[in-house]
Amino acid sequence: MKELDSILRKVLKPGRYTGGEYGQIIKDKDKVDARFAFLFPDTYEIGMSNLGVRLLYNALNRMENVWCERVYAPWTDMEEQMRMSSIPLYALESMDPVRDFDFLGITLQYELCYTTALNCLDLAGIPLYASERDDTFPIVVGGGPCTYNAEPLCDFFDVFSIGEGEDALCEMVNLYTDMKRQGVYSKKEFLRRLAGLPGFYVPSLYEVTYNADGTVKEYIPKYDDVPRRVTKRIIKDMDKAPYPEKVVMPYIETVHDRITEEVYRGCIRGCRFCQAGMIYRPVREKSPDTVNSQVKCLYENCGYEEASLLSLSISDYSRLTELTEKLLSWTDNAKVSLSLPSLRADTFTKELMDRISSVRQSGLTFAPEAGTQRLRDAINKNISEEEIIRACTLAFSGGKTAVKLYFMLGLPTEELDDLAGMPEMAEHVIDAFYANPNRVKGKTPQVTISCACFIPKPFTAFQWDGQDTIEELEKKQQHVKGLVTNRKIRFNYHDAYASRIEAVFARGDRRLSKALAEAQRMGLKFDAWEEFFDYDKWMQVFDRVGIDPAFYANRDFATDEVLPWDIIDIGVTKEFLLREYKKSRESKTTPNCRDGCAGCGANRLGGVTAWCPKASE
Repeated sequence: MKELDSILRKVLKPGRYTGGEYGQIIKDKDKVDARFAFLFPDTYEIGMSNLGVRLLYNALNRMENVWCERVYAPWTDMEEQMRMSSIPLYALESMDPVRDFDFLGITLQYELCYTTALNCLDLAGIPLYASERDDTFPIVVGGGPCTYNAEPLCDFFDVFSIGEGEDALCEMVNLYTDMKRQGVYSKKEFLRRLAGLPGFYVPSLYEVTYNADGTVKEYIPKYDDVPRRVTKRIIKDMDKAPYPEKVVMPYIETVHDRITEEVYRGCIRGCRFCQAGMIYRPVREKSPDTVNSQVKCLYENCGYEEASLLSLSISDYSRLTELTEKLLSWTDNAKVSLSLPSLRADTFTKELMDRISSVRQSGLTFAPEAGTQRLRDAINKNISEEEIIRACTLAFSGGKTAVKLYFMLGLPTEELDDLAGMPEMAEHVIDAFYANPNRVKGKTPQVTISCACFIPKPFTAFQWDGQDTIEELEKKQQHVKGLVTNRKIRFNYHDAYASRIEAVFARGDRRLSKALAEAQRMGLKFDAWEEFFDYDKWMQVFDRVGIDPAFYANRDFATDEVLPWDIIDIGVTKEFLLREYKKSRESKTTPNCRDGCAGCGANRLGGVTAWCPKASE
C-alpha cells in the first residue's frame, strides 16, 4: 500500500485504483472458502457502468463462503508505474494481487478487448497460456457475449461460462469448494467435472481438426462424458433472478452514472445482422411490480437521480404502460428522471414521449439500419420510412429539433441505391420538421447520419457472409459523404480498419490464439480506443504468425461447412438461421415473435413469456 500510495500521485485519475467506494463488499478473507476476482478488461469508468458486472458481483457475494472483488484494466500511465514498481494487478476491495485468488473471471464484451485481457494476465503475473498454469494459479474463466465464439481465446482460458451466469458461476464455485473440502481437488479433475455441468465449455477437453482448405473439420470430445455441444444457461424466471439492492458508488464520473434496471432479456425481433437478438433468446420479462420495487430500492440506497430501463428494445416490453404508471407514481415527486434508451420508431408514441422525462429533454435516436425498404426487408428490420417519419414528427411536436439516424454500411445484398437512401431519408426528416405546424419556431433542425460497418457475427443469419474489404467500405463511406449536401445533415462513420479486426476475431478459430499472443507481446491493448488502435501493427502480427485475416473477415463461409462456434448451442437452430439467410436474398421478412412464431427453437430452453404461442412445448 505504501508503494501504491506513492505512484497514485503520478497518474491522471487515481480514483480508478483506490477502492474504498460506498457499497463495496468487504469480507474476512480468512473465513471464506473461495475468492473470485472479476475483471472487466477496460477502464474503471466503463467497467463500473456494466450491468453484468454488477449482477454477478452481487450473485457471488450473496454466498457467505465466497468473496468476489472487482478488477479493471489500468490506464497506460498507471500500468507504467505498476511495472516500474513491480506492483502486480490487484483487486480493489482487498488490494490483494489477482494472482492469489482462486478464480479470475474475465467478461468479454467485445472482440477489441482481447489484447487488453491478455495484457492484464501478464500484469497479474499469470502465464498467458492455460497449459502453462499449474494448480497454484487461479482458474481463468471467460464470460460475456464473446464466449459464444470463444475459439480465438481457447488457449488462454481454462473454461468459458456460456450464457447467463448468475446461477452458473455460483454452481461452479460450489463444485470447487466441495472438492477442496473433500480433499479431491486438482485443476484437471475440477475442469473435467465442470464440463459435465450445463453451460460450461472447457476447450482443453476437445480436439479440433481442419480440412485441407483450412476450414474446421470436426470437434471431438476427448472423453465420453464430455458433451459434444455446450448448451447455454438461462435464467428462466426473471422475477427470481438475483438483483443488487445496492451498487458500488464510484468516486469519479463513469460512463453511465445512474440506476440501470433490466426490464427483460431477449428480443422478439429477428434482425438478421443482430447477434444479441439471437443469443439472448427466449424473451423473459420481469413483472412491473418487480421492476418498480427494484428501481425504488436502488434509489433509496444510492440516491441516483436518473433511472435507465434496459433491454434490447424497451418499447417491446408487453406491459410498458403499466410499468411507467407505477414508476411515475413516485419518480416525479422524487425528481428521478426515467430514460428509455432503446426505442423503436414503429412503437414510438406520443404517450411515451409525454410520460418519460428523458424523452422530453434529450435528443432522439432511431435505427433504420438501411436506406431503402428493399434492404430493410432483406435484413428483416421490419420498419418503414413512413414509421420513421411519423416518429420524428411526434418528436418535433414535442419540442425536439435533433434526430440521429443509425445505419450500417456493407450489409449483404447492399447496392448504391441503398446508400443513396440514407441522405434521402435524412432530407425527408428535415422536410417533416418544416411541414409540422407544431414544431418549435425559430429553431433549425439537425439530423445526424451515423454509419457503422457491417460485421458478420456468429449465430446470425448473416454469419456466412464475408465482410466488405477495407477498400469497399471506404469507397461506400465516401459515396454517402458526397451525397450529403445539406448543412442541416451531419454524416459520421466508424473506422473500417477497426471493424475488420473485429470481424477477424468474431469469425475466428483456435489458430488465432498465436496472433493474440504475438499482439500482446508487441504491446497492443485498448484496441477499442482510437488513440491506441494500430491497424499496421495488426497486419505485422498476422504476417509474423502466417495468418491471412481475409480468410476470417472477408471470406463467404459455405453454408454446409463446420463453423468455429458450432460447438455451442444457443437454442436457436442453425436450420432457422439458414432459412433466414435464404429469405434475406429474396428480401422476404419474418414477423416478430409476438405476431407469429417462426420456429427458431429457443423456446425449448424454457422460461418463455406466456404470450409465446409455443411456450408450453
